Amino acid sequence: MPSDWRIIKYLQTQFQRPESPVHYNRIASHSRIEAHSASPAAGLIAAAVAAAISLLLISGSAQAQDRQAASPVAAPRKVFVKPSDSEIRKKLTPLQYSVTQREATETPFRNVYWDNHEPGIYVDIVSGEPLFSSLDKYESGTGWPSFTRPLEPTNIRTKTDRLLGFSRTEVRSAHADSHLGHVFDDGPHPTGLRYCMNSAAMRFIPASQLEAEGYGQYAPLFRPKAVKGAK
Repeated sequence: MPSDWRIIKYLQTQFQRPESPVHYNRIASHSRIEAHSASPAAGLIAAAVAAAISLLLISGSAQAQDRQAASPVAAPRKVFVKPSDSEIRKKLTPLQYSVTQREATETPFRNVYWDNHEPGIYVDIVSGEPLFSSLDKYESGTGWPSFTRPLEPTNIRTKTDRLLGFSRTEVRSAHADSHLGHVFDDGPHPTGLRYCMNSAAMRFIPASQLEAEGYGQYAPLFRPKAVKGAK
């Protein structure tokens, strides 16, 4: 901090005075040097310099605290992993296990989210990885929750499914490898896709609970301006 030390130098030059002559006396056979007079300004200089240094240290500490307070603290990144099969069995209901681990399909119009219109996101029931947003959900008339696109494309993977004797595109989660449903090319604009999902493979997190659940990065999507822009 060059400017701070210039202040100290200025104080030194303002308070400095020529020192008085130093007198030497020789007493008896012992030689010693006694300073009979010293500069009265020396004490003032020392006090002024000490005060200036103290002020500079306090100022520097306050600035450091301000910088630290202004620096954003990054939220810990969520890690999505697939638990062991025994843990999954304990965590899921029989239907959820059958859908996600055995590629079963739940009954249309008799599942949790097919007519859910609340704002929020849908995450994998096994790992918690974000999958879809209510902003991309629409009424497909099929009886299953349907979306035009995934919320996080990197959390979705697809593969060809011929279990019914013809080719379909299966949708699975990237980290937990859960069976989610299928994607078809008969959806509305802007994607023309219909991600037809099983409610049993997902967990819904309301927009009001995103921060508390550790998905705060998606909260801005549901603020008034963002929602208006998405439409």
